[in-house]
Amino acid sequence: MSDLIESRLEWLGAELPSRLSRPGDPRYAAATAIWAKPVGPMPRAVVHCATTEDVQWGIRVARDCDLALSVRSGGHDWAGRALCDGIVLDLTGMKEVIVDIGSGTAEIAGGALASEVAAVADSLGGAVAAGACSMVGLAGLTMGGGYGALIGRYGLALDNLLGAEVVLADGRIVIADAENEPELYWALRGGGGNFGVVTGMRHRVHDLPSVHAGTLIYPLAKDVLARCVALAESAPDELTVQIALAFGPDGAPAVMILPTWCGRPEEGECLTAPFSQLGTVFVNTMTRMSYGAALALVDPFIVNGRRTFMETCWLPALDDAAIDIFIQAMKSAVSPGCCMFTHEFRGAAARVAPGATAFGLRRDHVLIEIIAACIGPADAGEEQRHRQWARSTLRAFDALALPGGYPNLLGADDADRAAKSYGDNAGRLLAAKKQYDPDNVFRSAIPLPARCKTLRLR
Repeated sequence: MSDLIESRLEWLGAELPSRLSRPGDPRYAAATAIWAKPVGPMPRAVVHCATTEDVQWGIRVARDCDLALSVRSGGHDWAGRALCDGIVLDLTGMKEVIVDIGSGTAEIAGGALASEVAAVADSLGGAVAAGACSMVGLAGLTMGGGYGALIGRYGLALDNLLGAEVVLADGRIVIADAENEPELYWALRGGGGNFGVVTGMRHRVHDLPSVHAGTLIYPLAKDVLARCVALAESAPDELTVQIALAFGPDGAPAVMILPTWCGRPEEGECLTAPFSQLGTVFVNTMTRMSYGAALALVDPFIVNGRRTFMETCWLPALDDAAIDIFIQAMKSAVSPGCCMFTHEFRGAAARVAPGATAFGLRRDHVLIEIIAACIGPADAGEEQRHRQWARSTLRAFDALALPGGYPNLLGADDADRAAKSYGDNAGRLLAAKKQYDPDNVFRSAIPLPARCKTLRLR
């Protein structure tokens, strides 16, 4: 089998001159350098895709050789799903973004980062709903969900997906939208990359020349968090508030609050001002800015190449019990690489019918993101300390949490939680998987319900 693999990879390199790299090649090193430091077996080869035909060739060879296959775009995934021990389809060369303000749509290539989309949209006074930082690949973010600062007014990123070009496991290229392959279109909006490779998307563009946003940093204190939550609970749909608990420049735990107003510009300063009066504020950068600039506010806190562990859960709301857990978790953090983020889900996102897309939880809630990143070289003991902190923090929320968790943040062994995450949509999602990828070629993706393990037929 090894000889077959080598011969097929050599053939692929000949078919795609200058677009195949192997270990030792600088392009290979760049493609496998993702946000969370990878561990375990590395890819045999990377296909640096420039066209959908390149994607087809990569899928064909992976299937011929029964090799694992993964898709790398932003690479911003703690579980390392962008990489596998077989063939990686690197879409980072596919970045074209065309925004048509007149029609309110954007054509976006499958490898474009949220920052690259925002740069084009900002220049035209528009915005494409994205996530909470600018360095993620928009396709992967969108297919799993896409919580972000525009969620209350415009919904999840996936709620703004109008269509997609997809290369299927059998090599066919299809368009999935409301009129063509509607079941695939439904499944892509929440089911992740389990059905094919998205090489292009059409997104809704919103008329949004600016937002009022910034960063407010306070000392870690329960009263600051409680006051912030009370303000956020009564906020209109146009005002979204993200909370981060992290270590500040002085080495002490701090509360970082990121309000974003995406309504009428003249109302932004007035409606966000109360968030700067929750206590003694150390940092206040609130101002009017482009959506792209707001999307990049947390980027300085994201460091690539660290061994990273993540846990996640959904809470019905941030109450006193949840705030107490936040405080205790940060006080017991094992290093400055430990942090926590909240993401609101309400407004427009909560008004979508649960069965309209594959995304399962359509009630008001708060997503909790627990991150433990090892700073500097990490031995087994250091990794275990960070993993244990993340897991124990997650367990502290058990009595408060809703079933399941955000699929984009679940690990490969979380299929049971994934089933709960999709709720009544799980059965339909499995049927779509069986229809579009019966051999489970695209198994390096966000977890689906546990029964998907039986789909591996070859």
